[in-house]
Amino acid sequence: MLQRLGQLGVCRVIASGRSLYSARTVLEREFPIDYLVFSCGAGILDWKNDRIINAESLDKTVVQEITDLLVNRKVDFSVQDKIPNNHCFSYVQHNQANNDFRKRLSLYQGYTRAFDADHVSDASQVIAILGEDIDQFTILKKDCEQIDTRIIRATSPLNGRSIWMEFLPPQVSKAFGIKFLCQQLNINQQQTVGIGNDFNDIDLLEYCRYSYVVDNAPDELKETYPSVSSNDHDGFAEVIERFFPST
Repeated sequence: MLQRLGQLGVCRVIASGRSLYSARTVLEREFPIDYLVFSCGAGILDWKNDRIINAESLDKTVVQEITDLLVNRKVDFSVQDKIPNNHCFSYVQHNQANNDFRKRLSLYQGYTRAFDADHVSDASQVIAILGEDIDQFTILKKDCEQIDTRIIRATSPLNGRSIWMEFLPPQVSKAFGIKFLCQQLNINQQQTVGIGNDFNDIDLLEYCRYSYVVDNAPDELKETYPSVSSNDHDGFAEVIERFFPST
């Protein structure tokens, strides 16, 4: 379906919460897309030319405010380096029973270091890994209202349950990345279609003219947006077929 869209001259974009490093572990170099919006919009890659065309970051003073609060609340978190090295991070772990956080540290062994509160730098984002308590997320988000950052909720890609609280530059989201590309490529917003599966897709879904979620998305999203089959049952192709019938 992606190849067919390319033949029709349709711009194909993957908007992911993954870093560029992580995305490249699952996407082959020949994968048929035009752009990759990664790290929830903090970076944009021209896929064909393998060139980063935009990168955003949090100022170190904002990073300091965020990390001070998270340390005081004894929340486990990581501070991601600036793009393109944002698969490298410093971290603080308070809760040894946070298996989701421990798994992430194991996956990125060799790319992590202990957080040094005396030497805070600019960062692409800060990621707090919570448990499954939505109330904790809600309280923390309220506590951060005066900090110049955008907070995005995501479901852990590791265990599918834990809540990830991502702190990004205030202008950044997946929608920011899509809007940036629409402006650069002179694409009308009314000609956009978005397909999502999690809470970090909400801004994208709100921006696109036509938006859908797959059947394995959280129920809260399926109550707001029309749903199609799950990603394991060709939900993406199902949406595209509606706009570009093959027969």
